Amino acid sequence: MNRFMPWLFGKPVIVQGEVVAALDVGSSKIACFIARTDTDGHPRVIGIGHQLSEGVRNGSIANMEAIQHAVSSAVATAEQMAGENIERVIVNVSGGQLLSQTVNVELPLNGREVSENDLQRVIMQGQTMVPEDLHGNSLELIHTLPVNYTLDGQKGIRDPIGMIGNTLNVQLHLISAAFGPVRTLVTAIARCHLDVEKLVAAPYASGLACLVEDEMDLGCTIIDMGAGTTSFAVFFDGNVVYADGIAAGGAHVTNDIARGLTTSLAHAERLKTLYGSAILSPMDEREMIDVPQVGEEAPEHANHIPKSHLIRIIQPRLEEIFEMIRSKMDKSGFQETAGRRVVLTGGASQLPGMRELAQRMLEKQIRLGRPLRVGRPHFSGGKTGSSFTGLAEATSGPAFATTAGLLAVATQPELVAARSLGDFVGGNSIFGRFGQWLRQNM
Repeated sequence: MNRFMPWLFGKPVIVQGEVVAALDVGSSKIACFIARTDTDGHPRVIGIGHQLSEGVRNGSIANMEAIQHAVSSAVATAEQMAGENIERVIVNVSGGQLLSQTVNVELPLNGREVSENDLQRVIMQGQTMVPEDLHGNSLELIHTLPVNYTLDGQKGIRDPIGMIGNTLNVQLHLISAAFGPVRTLVTAIARCHLDVEKLVAAPYASGLACLVEDEMDLGCTIIDMGAGTTSFAVFFDGNVVYADGIAAGGAHVTNDIARGLTTSLAHAERLKTLYGSAILSPMDEREMIDVPQVGEEAPEHANHIPKSHLIRIIQPRLEEIFEMIRSKMDKSGFQETAGRRVVLTGGASQLPGMRELAQRMLEKQIRLGRPLRVGRPHFSGGKTGSSFTGLAEATSGPAFATTAGLLAVATQPELVAARSLGDFVGGNSIFGRFGQWLRQNM
């Protein structure tokens, strides 16, 4: 039986000391966290593997051999640090591939009480309503999330089990992803001799890691700014009610810098990190920076430009990203539900001035988010030197929000509101069988 099954239609069961693993497959990095649950059931990181991402572009796999090598390296590093061998991982699905849909399912009760089997029937019926994409291609269902129950017209019901009525209406939030990229991701991980135990939409995981309960209840948008994609999700009344993403992120800013200043991508990334900002300041016109030119090794051949020139390249791309998010939110119909609160997270969100620019573009209150539900990393075997401490500090930042959220799902399943058979991809599910077949036949 899948280890999540005891809480599928009942109270969550947390096993103290259980070892879980999360794998964040991103466009700039592959991160693997291994954690053990503490006495309160919270994840305590015991192993970290961090590898530059190769073979991933804009959130999708572009080179199978390269991604397999990167995943294997990240997992091996985390296993060595933790002193544990893992067989299963919880994996994120990038925001640029997501499709969010709300459907309604009606179930006649004829005067009897609502049972767990009734909710299971509703979930299974909702899973048959997955749409196709704009090109007519099939989609892979990632989450089936009940977000609203109505019993004989009575609204605001959080849990209808045991209540009596004639008709139960359930509003389900279906989060799907493109069929091909999802299967390719699962195949690549299976070739690394790992089971994909569960897939989680990246903005959902980031929200679970970074949002406080009041933000989830009152309405809030989480925006996870990665390298290749920027994903976002709307939380309301404790549930995620909308999720989407765009294929643009921090790497696109780096590309703009490289093209605009005719420098290499490595130097462009360094310039962005050291001198970049999302907004101009009066001092930027007077501060000069050196820009090494492509193919030139000697420092005297570097261009000397004002810092403002760099920022004038960065700012338009960031404005475009926020404008695209705002446009998608307006079209979704969830702009009012989201309220006036936005939490920025992800590696690209750390650029100075990002909060002010987002506030101007989105016209909402902005805060920068860090993982809240994962305990401070500690390592066994005496691995407490400065290098490990520095890594632990770095991995508690916004760039690892998705990875932390995946661990939160693994060890605190009560955070995930869905009683969804479709959410679980290990054991006897289609992904579990698919992964087992791959390992046996590769």
